Amino acid sequence: MTPLLVLSRADVERLLPMPACIDVIADAMRATSRGAAVLPLRNSVWMPDRTGMIGLMPGFLGEPKSLGLKVVSIFPGNHGTQFDSHQGVVMLFDTAHGSPIAVLDAASITAIRTAAASGAATRALARDDAADLAILGSGVQAVTHLAAMRAVRPIQRVRIWSRSPEHAHRFAAAAAPLAVEVMPTVRAAVEGATLICTTTASREPILEGAWLSPGAHINAVGACFAATRELDTAAVARSRLIVDRRESTLAESGDFLLARADGAITDAHIAGELGDILLGNVPGRQSADQITLYKSLGIAIQDLASAHYIYQQALALGVGTSIPFG
Repeated sequence: MTPLLVLSRADVERLLPMPACIDVIADAMRATSRGAAVLPLRNSVWMPDRTGMIGLMPGFLGEPKSLGLKVVSIFPGNHGTQFDSHQGVVMLFDTAHGSPIAVLDAASITAIRTAAASGAATRALARDDAADLAILGSGVQAVTHLAAMRAVRPIQRVRIWSRSPEHAHRFAAAAAPLAVEVMPTVRAAVEGATLICTTTASREPILEGAWLSPGAHINAVGACFAATRELDTAAVARSRLIVDRRESTLAESGDFLLARADGAITDAHIAGELGDILLGNVPGRQSADQITLYKSLGIAIQDLASAHYIYQQALALGVGTSIPFG
């Protein structure tokens, strides 16, 4: 029986550097759009008072062959506390006999792979000279998105906005010696920006389409439920919309669904999945002035691909805690 390998947050962060994860996620998105994945919609159960929920995200990826699931709790009230808003585990199973082979910290995988997906989207969709970055939100995803954007574009200016100025200044201090400007409003943060990452827990729009500059690329990652959104209707309607998965967007993305409910767009507004762009089956950016939008919900294939990569690295380097199981 294969022993069970347990990999902690520190193990994940050591074995999954951002540049490597961007490539891992890009390959996984290509495989998904080629049909080499089984990916049901996630299931979730809310606590009666709606303060937190637990979600189950199973999947199978054929390239590389990976079987498993993520079990994750989401407690939005954790923002700004010592606790991550997303906590849980990713489990991997042997594809030959179904034996559990690894349990990995999900919070660190989620933090890295979500930003890595935005990195892959930015590399495919943003202008080559995009160097003016605005980050909305100052939590875990703000930190990893800064790393992802710096991995794929020559960032020269960084601005951050947060509902908590204290958190924004803390983020800026932690980024030293990189200079980060703390802005008083979202509009001031995004004015003239060529890259925008929305990483907030907002339920209502914070980014207005009227504020977007020609040629901007947006990575929208904060809103992951049908009733929540970070972008207003005009922002979505003005943009060429690329998604991580069409089915998930049509079922779960408030940024898309609420703009559609306003009558501004239809389902045809989804230009394609990120995997379609990376495969060359759908064109990405069509002009220097076009606004592009990658709407990320986060899908199980991203967790599986990341966990498989970490597991292989751990075996090669002798990292992790191995325990008998079964």
